[in-house]
Amino acid sequence: MPVEILHLSSVIKRPLVDEAGDRLGRVQDLIVRVGESPHPPIVGLVVKIGGRDLFVPIRKIAGFESGRVHFAGERVDLRRFERREGELLLAKDLMARHLINLVGGRIIRANEIELARIDGTWEVVGVDPTSRPVLRRLVPRRLGEGIKPKALVDWASIEPFVSHVPTARLHIPYRKLARLHPAQIADLVEAASHEEGEEIIEAVGQDRELEADVFEELDTEHQLEFVESRSDPEAARLLSSMAPDDAADLIMEVDQDRRLPILALLPEPQQRKVRSLLSYNPETAGGIMNPDFLSLPEDVPVAAVLDAIRTSRIPPESLQVVFATAPGGDLTGSASVVSLIKADPRQTFGTVVRPIPAHVHADWDLHATVRKMTDFNLVVAPVLDPEHHHLLGVVTVDDVLEFVLPTGWRRDFGMTSAEG
Repeated sequence: MPVEILHLSSVIKRPLVDEAGDRLGRVQDLIVRVGESPHPPIVGLVVKIGGRDLFVPIRKIAGFESGRVHFAGERVDLRRFERREGELLLAKDLMARHLINLVGGRIIRANEIELARIDGTWEVVGVDPTSRPVLRRLVPRRLGEGIKPKALVDWASIEPFVSHVPTARLHIPYRKLARLHPAQIADLVEAASHEEGEEIIEAVGQDRELEADVFEELDTEHQLEFVESRSDPEAARLLSSMAPDDAADLIMEVDQDRRLPILALLPEPQQRKVRSLLSYNPETAGGIMNPDFLSLPEDVPVAAVLDAIRTSRIPPESLQVVFATAPGGDLTGSASVVSLIKADPRQTFGTVVRPIPAHVHADWDLHATVRKMTDFNLVVAPVLDPEHHHLLGVVTVDDVLEFVLPTGWRRDFGMTSAEG
């Protein structure tokens, strides 16, 4: 038996008629209850009768046919409609609004909402973000109904913004957003309005580490937008969970009269690292390096190095290479994680490391740094002091990619635009 499909636009503003075909009122909206099913059921209609918005339960609707909605009851309850917790009004809250498509992490526009009758129950099954629904509404009805959805997005992958429905007491579930990469979540924030972006940031804020990762992926314009809307302690809390180099870059963009107060509120270890990075020209290796890296004495066994990698909180991109030091603290070499995994765990670290002929210095400009990393195929470049004894930090390939790519590249390539 074929599934009966219905466009929301074909119901809204249509007359509600009784069994005799006499008009009772006009349909204003359809009500669904979310949170209990991947395809939320329609629980009723909002119908304007005699200038009042009334609730008509879906069980009293006989069908949607010929541009009319058929009422099956003997009388209409005259109590005014009042939204209940967990309910959405499809037309008012969602139609032509932004929604989150969690498959691929994109913002889409709900140009049409598709309904289906499954096992006797009307459910929301999908959203059409294309321009086809607009075209369907512009042509005569008998022709428009022949224009079928072409790129329907399954409602099971959709998440509405609470800011569109402030009385519904809903929230974006953190567990769903957490399945996305931080860069994808940042793209969502950048494609959304400020209010919608705040809602996403609030949702991921349940995980401070994820919140910081997302914040680091935002472009400077959006980072500043959110920092400026927060107090100094709130801004410091956020910066304290970011990588020191990213925190230093951001604090330099903050209004000058807020820089020192925010910096003073950072935890002492983070504050020390950020102050050190701020002493370098931002367009040098020292300005983009991360002072967090893993180094161990060359006489420890490889097994101990692998244990240190497992327990380290250093960002994964900086952990691809581990550095070895002599008893006096001088840098002696480095080893990739792959070479450590392949080595006998009983070997000493020093027998696995290779001397470091390829390195950069803190005062090198970014062009020289990129050339060095390209020439030697480095994913992690050590930044050495002038005497070549001590490691000051590391420049990772993602750091230089941010420099090489043109400003606004995400926007230029449509990475942050809403679909539809």
